[in-house]
Amino acid sequence: MNTYFQLAWRNVWRNKRRTIITAASVFFGVLLSAVMTSMQEGSYAQYIKTIVNSYSGDLQIHKTGYSDDKVIKNAFVLQPEIITKVKTQKQVTAISPRLETFAMVSGTELSKNVMILGIQPSTEDEITHLSRKIVSGTMLSDDDNAVMTGSTLARYMKLEAGDTLMLIGQDFKGLPVVAHFPVKAIVKQASPELDRSAVYMSVKACQHFLNMPDRITSLVVMTAHNEDVAGAGKSLRSTLGSGFEVEDWKAMNRILLTQIESDRASGAIIKGILYLIIAFGIFGTTMMMTLERRKEFGVLMAVGMKKYKLSMMLLFETVLIGLLGSLAGILGSLPIVWYYVEHPIRLTGQAADSMTQMDFEPVMLFCTEPSIFYTQALIILCFSLLIGFYPMLHVRKLKVNKALRS
Repeated sequence: MNTYFQLAWRNVWRNKRRTIITAASVFFGVLLSAVMTSMQEGSYAQYIKTIVNSYSGDLQIHKTGYSDDKVIKNAFVLQPEIITKVKTQKQVTAISPRLETFAMVSGTELSKNVMILGIQPSTEDEITHLSRKIVSGTMLSDDDNAVMTGSTLARYMKLEAGDTLMLIGQDFKGLPVVAHFPVKAIVKQASPELDRSAVYMSVKACQHFLNMPDRITSLVVMTAHNEDVAGAGKSLRSTLGSGFEVEDWKAMNRILLTQIESDRASGAIIKGILYLIIAFGIFGTTMMMTLERRKEFGVLMAVGMKKYKLSMMLLFETVLIGLLGSLAGILGSLPIVWYYVEHPIRLTGQAADSMTQMDFEPVMLFCTEPSIFYTQALIILCFSLLIGFYPMLHVRKLKVNKALRS
């Protein structure tokens, strides 16, 4: 095997210019693909982090059946042992109870259906960082009997911090309830849906408003790393039993994941075209290397070299050219990606305004996930192996007498 490799290495450099040109085409293709993929995955990670930290959290614990029928009838009593079981999970870094329902908010001129989010402000702020999103007013406390509204909702209802709004809804028993609450703050949410429909109040005030003391609809859980979510979810399902369901952020954000997969598919098409061009370049070089050496192959077979050994040597030559370019491309892309990880591209103009309005930082982030880089080498290796079948088939069909006359 070592002999085949040495022979293949020497043959590759018999025509240095051709080898360098072919390897260079692979180099630039891998470089562009790695940098583009890094930028894509960095953007996806930014979107996911923003959405998870805006509302869903990494995991949510509900009473079984709540995800299919999100009504307060499917609320559960938050027993101390539930909190203890969740906190004993080593991956868990923060938890916060929520009580969610729908009601009508009424002002002096307008009315609108809204989502009521009863939260525990002290713990909720560790997850969604609401205090950082306040554009006017001050953050709720755990004992406040006041509300915060999304900025779009506040504009529609013509509300400012310090005003009063009226909520009209149904309590836990289905009876109508009406109450007035002072608006303590206006918050700017990343999610347009939350920004135009969310009304926040302390979970205690919400329980009192709905006549359902100690009950919540969900317990939001955060983990240290995204990789911990699956393990924490599996452990919590086993610990809490069949009376509860545990949803991860993927299950709660299927639309976002669908958009990401659609964008990935678009990127894959572009990269596929790029790699096809590279593959044709490698194939052209391999074909020339094979056809111009027919007489050489005839001589080698005439002196006793087996066809399968000759085929192995030619396969190594094809793979070496591909790997030379792909490894060079990976090494070339690493410093570029690392630079942009440390110095993200800052957007300006309309692009920056658009991202800022959605509460995204106006930057293009890059990702250093190892799979981004080694995947490129694997793709080129697969193409090289497939292309390597051409000289192998050519040698198999080659007749010694015809080869010697060529």
